[in-house]
Amino acid sequence: MYDQSAFTILVDVSDSGKRLDLLVASRISCCSRSVAASLIRNGKIRVQGSAKKPGYRARTGDEICGAIPPPEPVLFKPEPIPIDILYQDDDIIVLNKQPGIVVHPAPGHYSGTLVNALLYHCPGLKGIGQELRPGIVHRLDKDTSGVMVVAKNSAAHQNLALQFKSRMIKKKYLALVYGRMKSDSGRVSLPIGRHPVDRKKMSTHS
Repeated sequence: MYDQSAFTILVDVSDSGKRLDLLVASRISCCSRSVAASLIRNGKIRVQGSAKKPGYRARTGDEICGAIPPPEPVLFKPEPIPIDILYQDDDIIVLNKQPGIVVHPAPGHYSGTLVNALLYHCPGLKGIGQELRPGIVHRLDKDTSGVMVVAKNSAAHQNLALQFKSRMIKKKYLALVYGRMKSDSGRVSLPIGRHPVDRKKMSTHS
């Protein structure tokens, strides 16, 4: 989702020579490279008042002006998608999320998500929590499988969200690693942030 906001970027020496689409995506946190490229091609982002191509190489002193358009309304419907429910009561649903399914609707994934499936199996979830994430208090990546807890009412949603925020709920992941490891155990401790090129992804930063 992208907010409507006008922006101006003055290119300095450190950004000189960078592709226009990459430069905009790196400076505007709510804009991915693909969105930036589309806006540039459509003349919505200009350099010195002139339309350019996404691959244009920025020059020191260039003034880049544009605006991120408001998001298109996301309409999602209940869909009869099978879900593996492990436990259910009046407050929560515990399910086994399968790999290959996106948790909630987002640009590029307006149907076939776990939320579409949940609204079909439990229509009462609508209105609980965020509009596009009814009942959802945490998420797993598209290609990650595992146990998820979904809130069935506002009280459960608030309590679960608080437990996740305070880290009262412990999460464990199993990963398949290719190649020869130097040791049998270890720890990776790196900050996680937005991918420098693909703003829709997260990556570690050393």
